[in-house]
Amino acid sequence: MEEINDLINFSIINIDKPAGPTSFSITEFVRRELKLKKASHMGTLDPKVTGVLPITLGRACRLAQFLISHDKTYVGILHTHKEQDIKELQKIIDKDFTGEITQTPPHKSAVKRAPRKRTVYYFNLLETSDSKDFLFETKVEGGTYIRKICSDLGEKIGGAHMDELRRTEAGEFSEETAIKLPEFEKAIKDPELLKSYLVPAEDIIKKVLPVIETKDLNLKSLLTGKPLLKNEMKDFKKIKEDSFFALFQKKKFIGIYKKVKHKDIFAKPEFVYN
Repeated sequence: MEEINDLINFSIINIDKPAGPTSFSITEFVRRELKLKKASHMGTLDPKVTGVLPITLGRACRLAQFLISHDKTYVGILHTHKEQDIKELQKIIDKDFTGEITQTPPHKSAVKRAPRKRTVYYFNLLETSDSKDFLFETKVEGGTYIRKICSDLGEKIGGAHMDELRRTEAGEFSEETAIKLPEFEKAIKDPELLKSYLVPAEDIIKKVLPVIETKDLNLKSLLTGKPLLKNEMKDFKKIKEDSFFALFQKKKFIGIYKKVKHKDIFAKPEFVYN
């Protein structure tokens, strides 16, 4: 039981959010059921939006900043107020709403409503049955508002809005591995089943940050938050200044460090797992 508790306190669970509840209420439900002091989701979904909602658990919450800005993929329904030719509409989207775009967050957003740059990798119209409702798939940089893309498009074509939306991918997490709330509730009573749903935080960190593996540094001093010195890290000069990396020693996750500009110090810890 101690092993599962350690895992719970430093892991991520990928919930398939249903329509209706807020992302916050889902996160709070998971936190209470797992008897944790802290849990946080990695990117808000509006109440009506469904899909991938990764939730960091326990000490893994401190890693959310390194994970939350990663790319997201969605499928949804775009409703246009007038009939549109799908090929012509796609041309407008490709021209004005892909690549780097400028967005002002919607009025309901919790963030400051200042224009900001975001990248839309693609926004593909897949099919339409009536020339008004268009099934689409889009991949965007984290923090991009899909609803705003749809309404901004509407200003160019006589009106449009987003009717439905589902997040299918968020960084390293996809809907294929997302679990529905009834499955989660069942797993609460079954430690082995729950264990199969928990993703160790260090497994995700390995995928999103450069990894440095060392063998002979003083483990005790590392776990107290000691910075890494240049004379200890001669073999790792390729890490760029001001960038983050994950440090492992003999496969044990030590923490996340930021390379700094300093005469003697190679990197300072941002998070130490001790």
